[in-house]
Amino acid sequence: MRFSRLLALPAVLLIVLLVLVAHEMAQARPSRRFANLTYVPTTEAGFDAERHRLDVYAPRRKAAAPYPVVVFIHGGSWNSGNKNFYSFIGRRLAKQGVVAVVINYRLAPTVLVPAMADDCARAVIWTTQHIAQYGGDPQRLFTMGHSAGGGLAALLAADNTLFTRRGLATNPVRGAILDDPAGLDMYDYLRKMQYGGDEQYLVPFGKDPAVWKAVSPMYYVTAATPPFLMFVGGETYPSISSSSAKFRQKLKGLGREPQFSVLPGKKHVPMVLQLYWQNNVVYQELLKFVGAAR
Repeated sequence: MRFSRLLALPAVLLIVLLVLVAHEMAQARPSRRFANLTYVPTTEAGFDAERHRLDVYAPRRKAAAPYPVVVFIHGGSWNSGNKNFYSFIGRRLAKQGVVAVVINYRLAPTVLVPAMADDCARAVIWTTQHIAQYGGDPQRLFTMGHSAGGGLAALLAADNTLFTRRGLATNPVRGAILDDPAGLDMYDYLRKMQYGGDEQYLVPFGKDPAVWKAVSPMYYVTAATPPFLMFVGGETYPSISSSSAKFRQKLKGLGREPQFSVLPGKKHVPMVLQLYWQNNVVYQELLKFVGAAR
């Protein structure tokens, strides 16, 4: 926005805008951003110059031991979203002693969800191989996501084959933070088709029920699955609240009951927008969950 246009704004709006810009600049100072790093070789067939990239946000201050790592996966109904919208999450995490990796992945209709999950797994594998260069500990790597990204974050923690088929002996994910997650049980969801507009999800998930089940974390969790930290909005979509409750009960039955919080009054989008504020309850619990030293 040009300076002349800024001056033309109403005084109150101009003050609010300037305060927000100043606040974001202050948040940025304690961290370093390494932008648009590729996690798939550029020479590989199918390389996507926009979607196969990630950003690393690292604390500026030196630490005696490597920092825990959180890989954040954006939402957007599996057909939209971009890592650049979530720089505030990377900044807030880095300021609080976490190395954050905020990723892009390919979207529908270009690919189906199994390819998206593979992209996310490859971003995690890249992180395990390179994050020490940015002060992160690959042995303390956690996934995090909102909405569709929450479902993918859960799948990465639960489905070990995402990594073994890429040559890793074990799953490197030590736990997952789910923020109003979607897609925990798309097999059940798409068979019922009980909500208006559900047909739209046949674009990213396809029409094969075997595929729906193959990308649903509900069917992969075991007694050996790493821990989950879950947050659900008190006013979110019924499909998310019900599937999250079902997922919680499945984990509880396996002896792996997650840390589970319902945030009163929160709708779906505000569940991620609240992460703009550093002292948000999600960050408070997340820092304890990943073992960050404040």
